[in-house]
Amino acid sequence: MPISESGHLTYRCLSTTPLAFLLNDHLSTSKRTKRLEPSVTLAAAAKAKALKAKGRDVLSLTVGEPDFATPENIQEAAIEAIRNGKASYYTPTAGIPELRQAIVDYLKKNYGLVYEPSQTVVTDGAKFALYTLFQTILDPQDEVIIPVPYWVSYGEQVKLAEGLPVFVKGEESNSWKVTVEQLEQARSEKTKAVIINSPSNPTGMIYSKNELQAIGEWAVKNDILIVADDIYGRLVYNGNEFTPIATISEAIKNQTIIINGVSKTYAMTGWRIGYAVGNSEIINGMIAVASQSTSNPTAVSQYAAVEALKGEQDTVEEMRNAFEERLNTLYPLVAELPGVSLEKPQGAFYLFPNVKETLRMCKYENVTQWVEDLLEETGVALVTGEGFGAPENVRMSYATDRATLEEAVRRIKQFIESKSQN
Repeated sequence: MPISESGHLTYRCLSTTPLAFLLNDHLSTSKRTKRLEPSVTLAAAAKAKALKAKGRDVLSLTVGEPDFATPENIQEAAIEAIRNGKASYYTPTAGIPELRQAIVDYLKKNYGLVYEPSQTVVTDGAKFALYTLFQTILDPQDEVIIPVPYWVSYGEQVKLAEGLPVFVKGEESNSWKVTVEQLEQARSEKTKAVIINSPSNPTGMIYSKNELQAIGEWAVKNDILIVADDIYGRLVYNGNEFTPIATISEAIKNQTIIINGVSKTYAMTGWRIGYAVGNSEIINGMIAVASQSTSNPTAVSQYAAVEALKGEQDTVEEMRNAFEERLNTLYPLVAELPGVSLEKPQGAFYLFPNVKETLRMCKYENVTQWVEDLLEETGVALVTGEGFGAPENVRMSYATDRATLEEAVRRIKQFIESKSQN
């Protein structure tokens, strides 16, 4: 009960508003929650699963996760951690020391990047690494530049941290990539960070070393933090190369927070282990946020991740080869679909075809409606491009078997032809 300056108890006057109204008002959600857009990828996957549960013949090309089981050596490391009791207990918020060291060793071995374990934080997936980062670096109205098309959660997470997403459209003619000139045009006194996702979700395109150098030098010059989402860095195909932006110069490295994880490379999406590496002050801020939210990532998953990063890597190449083969099979089939224009992706495991002409042929004005009807009428589930900031496109995941991919394209072609004739 409040006490006045004189030391006497004070009483708050209660409203005479009916109790039911007060309860309803108090039980309503916050304004920031109401402003959140749902994840279109998760929504599409959920809808596909629901139809499949009802007995429908559904081919889902929605979710961005490998269709392989986690490699056995990683599974065994997890089982051992359970059996010996190590997985039974809380861990440090920033992650077990073995995993933080494994991350540092992994970056040095694969990319020549040198960090200290204290410059790392382990998180509940790379998604939560991004969340804790934005909560750490953003004050209200701070801006984050986000190239378009973008992964669906970037903008929403910035908004959750009370920041402002500033979207910059990568032109299809430039393989969806943004230029320094575009970034400079979008920059303001409130610009705090820029996100670079290469290879990209949803486009699969990769920034060249020269492109990254130009962006990195611009960010250093303007004291803008580079958020390097490198989650698809090991999934690169047909002789293309991935360059982590942090490798280009020491100055750029110091300006960069690397976001990565084990989900895509090691088929560990369900284990939920991501990490961030970079500036110690920012990393410590992220640890502080995590300490008041999740306490620590799941212990058994951390022990599994140590094995993923340190153990044999043959399975990584096997999966990469499988994705490459699927890409090379699927790409020409999709490129030949009526009205579709498509540049061949260089990495990740998505196609991002432009279907503007297809929509016109099928007499649709909205890509989301087209995607919904495609699912209802043919059982093929894609993700609308609207959630990625690209309303003329759809995202197709090829993280599934070849027969499913070929049958999905056959059904899509049939759907387009039937709608075009009506």
